[in-house]
Amino acid sequence: MRADRLLSLLMLLHTRGQLTAERLSRELEVSIRTVYRDIYALRVAGFPVYSERGTGGGCYLHEDYRMRLTDLTQDELMALFTMAVPAALVDLGVGHNAKGALLKLAAALPAARKNVESFVRNRIQLDPQSWRPSSTPVPALSLLREGVWSDRWMRVTFLRMQRIHTSREIAPLALVAKEKRWYVIWIGRDDTMHVDRASSIIDAELMEEVFERPRAFDLPSYWADWLKRHAANRPSFLVTARMESDLIPSLISELGSECVHRLEEANGRALIRLSFEYFQQARSIILRYGGSIEVITPEALRRSISDFAEQTLAVYRAP
Repeated sequence: MRADRLLSLLMLLHTRGQLTAERLSRELEVSIRTVYRDIYALRVAGFPVYSERGTGGGCYLHEDYRMRLTDLTQDELMALFTMAVPAALVDLGVGHNAKGALLKLAAALPAARKNVESFVRNRIQLDPQSWRPSSTPVPALSLLREGVWSDRWMRVTFLRMQRIHTSREIAPLALVAKEKRWYVIWIGRDDTMHVDRASSIIDAELMEEVFERPRAFDLPSYWADWLKRHAANRPSFLVTARMESDLIPSLISELGSECVHRLEEANGRALIRLSFEYFQQARSIILRYGGSIEVITPEALRRSISDFAEQTLAVYRAP
């Protein structure tokens, strides 16, 4: 276990540069004291790892130390060439750059390992495209990417609920791709931080003015905290229903395990409690399962589904 941790510590310093002992302790899930012990162990083993205390200090790897392509094992190279270019990078406009990087990596390999790329390519194919790709356009994504890279202020127009347009000047700190959606994390002129779907920006313009990024901003930590807050504040529409037990996994795959709870089960049917975001979502999903699911509460949803069923039956009974 410690050998794995030492390797992880070394790779963190190699890829991210100087990091504080506190940051390393969070990344490795160990105490700060353990971090310093591991730093010492690496130095004893001959790795040029150093630490400086005080303001502006941290742990770092000597700049002359570099990992070589020949240090990668055969299995590690095969894992690299197995990777496909994610659809999110294509949306962002850097898919061709990712492909180019893999090609350069293949060209830089020692002669004895140049066959790894063709070996993997003819055996494993990862297709990142969904059967039903997202139909939500993100017209401002390329400009947002440029604003994030160059730390420049932007004038944007958001499309809000009820078709209301709002114009803001934003400092785009980061872009996050979650499933099929892009989100932009930004700061306004009032120094408050926000998260919006990138697709809600219908017009964007780069400004010449450069903003200063908050020193304490850490994207992975901020995003994890925002997800927790967002989940806690999401609207919840609760439904109690009976459903055929063998169809519950299908419902879980659609809603997520946190939204489907079995209360009791007997004779191949289960009493379940479901959590939706709103009434219309609950009705739409439940109608897909026809008679395999019966809503018990709330009564309003039960009546609405019954009304939909009667309308459908009237159409198909008509001559």
